[in-house]
Amino acid sequence: MPIYEFSPEMMREIILDHYSHPQRKGVPEAKENYQIIHADSTNCIDDFDLFLLIKEGVVEDAMWEGVACAISTSSTDILCEKLIGMKKEDALYLIEQYLAMIAEKPYNKEVLEEALAFMNTGKQAARIHCATMAWVAAKELLEGKKNNE
Repeated sequence: MPIYEFSPEMMREIILDHYSHPQRKGVPEAKENYQIIHADSTNCIDDFDLFLLIKEGVVEDAMWEGVACAISTSSTDILCEKLIGMKKEDALYLIEQYLAMIAEKPYNKEVLEEALAFMNTGKQAARIHCATMAWVAAKELLEGKKNNE
């Protein structure tokens, strides 16, 4: 797998593209089959539900619905795209690497791909929560936290 290197312009473009045209935004038709968790912020407009369809230890689908700022929208959308088809263990590893990157700790670049667009977010304290909300929520679902619609 190639290691991605993004210029600041490329990072902005990725974030704006996922904000303007989120691919995984919407409520699943068979919502009752999904694990659902609500995420919101007291400091930003972020207020959304995250839906994961997990069968036999594999994330078969991931969607989200609600309102969110550009950072939260794009981060959540990228997360959902990346999770589809992943085994729970691999998904948890991906989330661990992303959260380490945001915390400016050592991380594995190879697994993050487009999520590397957020590599400088840790330098912007006000944006950290926006960039990590969905990732923390997904981790809770993957670790077996019950739905909290």
